[in-house]
Amino acid sequence: MTISFNAIPANINVPVFYAEMDNSAANTAQEGGKSLLIGYTLPDAPLEPHRLTLMPTAAQAQKEAGQGSQLARMVAAYRSVDPFGELWVIALKPSDAGVAKGGVLLAGSPTAAGNLNVYIGRSRVQIAVAAAEPMASIAQSLADKINALADLPVTAKVDDPAEDDDGSQRQLTLTAKYGGTLGNGIPLTLNYYGSGSGEILPAGLNVTLTAFTGGAGDADLSPVVAAMGDEPFDFIGSPFSDASALRVLSMEMNDDSGRWSYARQIYGHVYTAKVGSLSELVAFGDGFNDQHLTIAGYENTVQTPVEELVALRLARDAVFIRNDPARPTQTGELNGALPAPAGRRFTLTEQQTLLDHGIATATAEGNRLMIQRDVTTYKVNAYGVKDNSYFDSETLHTSAYVLRRLRSVITSKYGRHKLANDGTRFGPGQAIVTPSVIRGELCAVYRAMERDGIVESFETFKKYLIVERNAANPNRLDVLFPPDYVNQLRVFALLNQFRLQYTEEEA
Repeated sequence: MTISFNAIPANINVPVFYAEMDNSAANTAQEGGKSLLIGYTLPDAPLEPHRLTLMPTAAQAQKEAGQGSQLARMVAAYRSVDPFGELWVIALKPSDAGVAKGGVLLAGSPTAAGNLNVYIGRSRVQIAVAAAEPMASIAQSLADKINALADLPVTAKVDDPAEDDDGSQRQLTLTAKYGGTLGNGIPLTLNYYGSGSGEILPAGLNVTLTAFTGGAGDADLSPVVAAMGDEPFDFIGSPFSDASALRVLSMEMNDDSGRWSYARQIYGHVYTAKVGSLSELVAFGDGFNDQHLTIAGYENTVQTPVEELVALRLARDAVFIRNDPARPTQTGELNGALPAPAGRRFTLTEQQTLLDHGIATATAEGNRLMIQRDVTTYKVNAYGVKDNSYFDSETLHTSAYVLRRLRSVITSKYGRHKLANDGTRFGPGQAIVTPSVIRGELCAVYRAMERDGIVESFETFKKYLIVERNAANPNRLDVLFPPDYVNQLRVFALLNQFRLQYTEEEA
């Protein structure tokens, strides 16, 4: 007998027909590319912290993490872009030691009716203002409207008037629903869309906004990493972009003992965001050199909270990469995000500088915010020499795709095979492989990936592919697999060599 059976014994004597199943040649599945979001709940939310939780809908996140919580808003933002993909969360309980506060000071006396439009993050809070309406009434109406919008990240309270108050002004205090430094970044502005969209302060009404301050305390992500275990997540989104938090995640992702190591082979990529000036973002990007980390940089005047920027970008990347890991994510829209106002956005030169320093960029068309380029923070090799091999995050996603596809083929087809030298005269049907058999299999897989647009240059790949039996361990096969990843169209350069009219000699 030459055919290798897994279950039917060779010495069975009872008649007559026996069949066993073998799925080793049928596996064409690819891993689904799960996403993970990390964020704060409300202090009294029922969702258990530091535990992986499947989160299918935004409504479920509101129920378990609390309306207006950081995590609930992240899930809602994510689902607005990716309603289909598998999403998990890990909750953190916020500290109540340092809660950020902002303010709205109303003054004057409206001489005409109109609307007051205050933007808290992406949400517009609009109230009608009547002519000659008292400040106390306007302030209370605004506070009531804010508190009625449960998905906002803040609550509002009208401060008690001073003893010598003449009624000409009222102060609202806005308090973040969660503690921590991220509360300081809650965007607050008036009339985001401007007069062209009819957003104008009523005449006679003066409004002064006070930015959020006072938030203190950064999240410890060590329990988050412990909660992740060895569960695979291709897309990991964290709003916590302080250096300490990112170094914890960086250690979890590393090539030696982390998710990209030979022993774990989990892979995945971390996405976060940072708001700041050009110099602040450049300095921050220079502090990292990690191919598994993408930090997206946004202007100080961006009107979308950092946590929602992270969730929106993570979702867009997940949708694109799942469909094709080698296709660039540029132009991917962050649905519903409000970019920095026109005239206060990073220029082309500033975007080039950010990319050179490992900060991913976004671009805006009108009021649509889109991915411009998802670079990693990897910039130099171990000797400090400039290295662009991991410049784009798509390279990492493509690598994970290729390695998983190879692992799928080898473990499905050859999981219980014997190993022999080339030229061994074994019978057909034997569960046995030689280096040339594996070489042929790898070439076939490469051809298939070339047809799928993942790799290119098959003949050159085949020339440099090495499959050999280990000289010291006869049970080991060593492979040098040299794929040529397909590239992305990033730059289109055209020289417009015009003429006012072709000459007779040219025609």
